[in-house]
Amino acid sequence: MRQLALGVRLRADAVFASFWPGLNGEAVAALQSQDVSPLWLWGAVGSGKTHLLQAVCAAAGEAAAYLPLASLALPADALSGFEHTGVLCIDDVDAVAGDSAWEKALFRLFNEAADLKTRLIFAAAAPPRQLEWRLDDWRSRAAACVVYQLRELDDDGRIEALRLRALQRGLELPLETAEYLLKRLPRDLRSLFEILDQLDEASLVAQRRLTIPFIRDALETHVRTKS
Repeated sequence: MRQLALGVRLRADAVFASFWPGLNGEAVAALQSQDVSPLWLWGAVGSGKTHLLQAVCAAAGEAAAYLPLASLALPADALSGFEHTGVLCIDDVDAVAGDSAWEKALFRLFNEAADLKTRLIFAAAAPPRQLEWRLDDWRSRAAACVVYQLRELDDDGRIEALRLRALQRGLELPLETAEYLLKRLPRDLRSLFEILDQLDEASLVAQRRLTIPFIRDALETHVRTKS
């Protein structure tokens, strides 16, 4: 994939099989389809935008490229050539809103990708019509995307996402144990997944299952180590 030349790595766990959709089933289905219509995903931090963009790239293999604009210090002309990629996922596109050079580059990319049947998928913190674009031509192209809002999971969804994450790692996370974690830890999925990864390592070292007593002891040890 072309993102490797830019020093970007896809997360190994960012695949469709490890994403609990909750109310986002329609968006996930659209991403998994073969439709080349440009898509725009938007949602709050932690709603799964990056996970899904990388899942698209993982599914497409060598035909895909992933560009996270908020973390890549690149000139706008770096987009040149990506119109020939089969699938191009551009994350944090709102990071360049108001930058005329970038908006012109996105406008050119959009038009050339349409001619070449290249699939474009954008992700941002807001829908395209709510961003402060400078270039009217690009504003109209962005607004022409099929737009999906990614909705955050409720508590039941967070529990299922935790259990799915554990299953992907070869762990059995009982329902009552997942509920225990949710009641005692930050509720955003990123924090929950990080703790689960740490618990996985601790369980391997101790050769113990993820029971409530083990997790309670592991969390207490974690707090003492941090203090």
